[in-house]
Amino acid sequence: MRRIIAVILVMGSLACAVSSAQIKIGNRSVNIKKAVQAASDVTKAITLSDEDIARMSRESVEWMDEHNPIDTCEYDARLRRLTEGITEVDGLALNFKVYYVIDVNAFACGDGSIRVFSSLMDIMDDDELMAIIGHEIGHVVHHDVKDAMKSAYMASAALNAAGAAGGKIGQLSDSQLGDLAAALLDAQFSQKQEYAADEYGFEFCVKHGFSPYGMANGLGKLVELSKGAKASVVQKMFSSHPDSEKRAQRMKEKADAYVAGK
Repeated sequence: MRRIIAVILVMGSLACAVSSAQIKIGNRSVNIKKAVQAASDVTKAITLSDEDIARMSRESVEWMDEHNPIDTCEYDARLRRLTEGITEVDGLALNFKVYYVIDVNAFACGDGSIRVFSSLMDIMDDDELMAIIGHEIGHVVHHDVKDAMKSAYMASAALNAAGAAGGKIGQLSDSQLGDLAAALLDAQFSQKQEYAADEYGFEFCVKHGFSPYGMANGLGKLVELSKGAKASVVQKMFSSHPDSEKRAQRMKEKADAYVAGK
């Protein structure tokens, strides 16, 4: 935090001290306009509100929707059937779409957008698929996605600051939407966050009438696929979900206890 504050103060003093576009510090040129923008980005990253997260998530999802083929046929019909009546969670309106792509993945955003990849639907039965969707929604409900977005925005600010100081990193794209979209897909969550999202996925399945074993079986299937011929297409999703084998066993034990208690 001290280093962040220092960056903000230094950038601010530079803006007040000079009005020209660039100055020299030692042998390094500093782009003042870009430096001030970087400082502003750092401040925004620290203070992002839920409304900011929802707006940035919405813009990122719109960017991804434009750059990925969206299924409107069989996959879409199946997802609509499974999610019928699931329109909101904790007051957040949900919307669902399917990307017709080869990667095995799914994600949920802070604006309520849920995106499921067709290849994930190919390998999961209905119970497993809904558990995975519930897991991703859990990351939103628990504010994990908000933290991931802050980290992504902070990284963009750091890159901008490096560019301002004449470093090797080039100027970011104006919209930064591609970077934020990639951050959503590659978000890394802690073991605690993953366990909590698993719990949410389990409860989500039970609440909506799906098998309590959906979460355990879905995780187990990802474990098996990561070892086989399809390892490359599940790697992105699997790498962001550590200890899946242990988590699958944990969810199986939870499902066993739930069934035994009925």
